[in-house]
Amino acid sequence: MGTPRLNWAAEPWNDGEELECAMVIPETADCATIAFRAPSGAWFDYQPGQFLTLELPVPGGPVQRTYTISSSPSRPLSLSITVKAQPGSVGGRWMLDHLVPGMRLRAHGPAGQFTSLRHPARKHLFISAGSGITPMMSMTTWAWDSGEMPDIVFVHAARRPSDIIFRQRLEQFASRVPGLQLRFTVEEVESFEVWPGYRGRLSQIMLGLMAPDYLDREVFCCGPEPFMRSVREMLASLGFDMTRYHEESFAAPALEEVPVEMAPPAAVSEVSFAGSGLSVACDGTETVLAVARRAGLNIPSGCNFGLCGTCKVQKVSGEVAMVHNGGISDDEIAAGLILACCSRPQGSVTIDL
Repeated sequence: MGTPRLNWAAEPWNDGEELECAMVIPETADCATIAFRAPSGAWFDYQPGQFLTLELPVPGGPVQRTYTISSSPSRPLSLSITVKAQPGSVGGRWMLDHLVPGMRLRAHGPAGQFTSLRHPARKHLFISAGSGITPMMSMTTWAWDSGEMPDIVFVHAARRPSDIIFRQRLEQFASRVPGLQLRFTVEEVESFEVWPGYRGRLSQIMLGLMAPDYLDREVFCCGPEPFMRSVREMLASLGFDMTRYHEESFAAPALEEVPVEMAPPAAVSEVSFAGSGLSVACDGTETVLAVARRAGLNIPSGCNFGLCGTCKVQKVSGEVAMVHNGGISDDEIAAGLILACCSRPQGSVTIDL
């Protein structure tokens, strides 16, 4: 395929275009970093910590899956995601088993507001667990490439030392700059291995030892929801200013009772799809995404709970009840865009699809 060259005359890579797999790099057990480049020679423009949604041709029909970008925009020739196959995984398992250099996938994004660029600070504290390390790696690489001395305490929790993704790369960074301090903790240690780091679940005492000045730092956290909940509770009980706490999760939030004022109406609603000429009746309890699928129309989607922004569509007219989790901005809402996965029609609604 030859050596990729950055064409500065080209436009940046655009949402919805294809990506070509360039390399598959093993990281840990059932985990690999997949590097992509643009077949057109376009370069990549995004913010460290953002994510992509990929369309994956799995058996039984295509699915959309959302992955954090683990590379840094300071290296625009390629873009990487790091995939760990979880139990019951469909998309991740397919990628690890079948994706090889030369294959192409359609992608949507980049998107997301979990980035240190939106919350500039003199000192940062990154806290992650498992595959939640990926946005932290992107932000750390950005800081390394900036040419300025970073002040980052990087706390990561894993089951075993061999499960720490990017361990060697992070240690190489930290060995060159004193401003990057690595603090790893594991639940168990492999036999016949010397482990100089922390051992046990992250706790208040451990956090105080890892980052004594945590109250002065901007905190970014990513990992399984129980882990992030414990970090939130820990920081709040220690008097941390939670306006300086930021987290990212692709797990669906716990279900909550819908307030009376947001309950869908019992009256019959209707969704019209302007581009296809279809009109579908519904009772107001279905989302626009569900109605579209019932009509045989495809709206790309990823998380399905209003976080990733993949299912963004233009509302031409009508009203919807939309309860999202940050996947759409106020400016986009003002422009008439909605997230199909979490928008329920309130009467007659027309969508540009």
